[in-house]
Amino acid sequence: MSFRSNDAAIDEIIASCNGDLRGAVRALLLINEHLETELAKAYAAAADRGLAERGTNVLH
Repeated sequence: MSFRSNDAAIDEIIASCNGDLRGAVRALLLINEHLETELAKAYAAAADRGLAERGTNVLH
């Protein structure tokens, strides 16, 4: 991702929060927490299927 596209994404996120920087950061933290939960579930599912033990890097 280029620097310019990062700036555009940041501007869009702030705009979606009506210019509230704290709100934008709060929203990003909540999204990140959700993604971390989903990733943990994916790792658990891979472990249940024995994919993690084989070292196949299925999730990478």
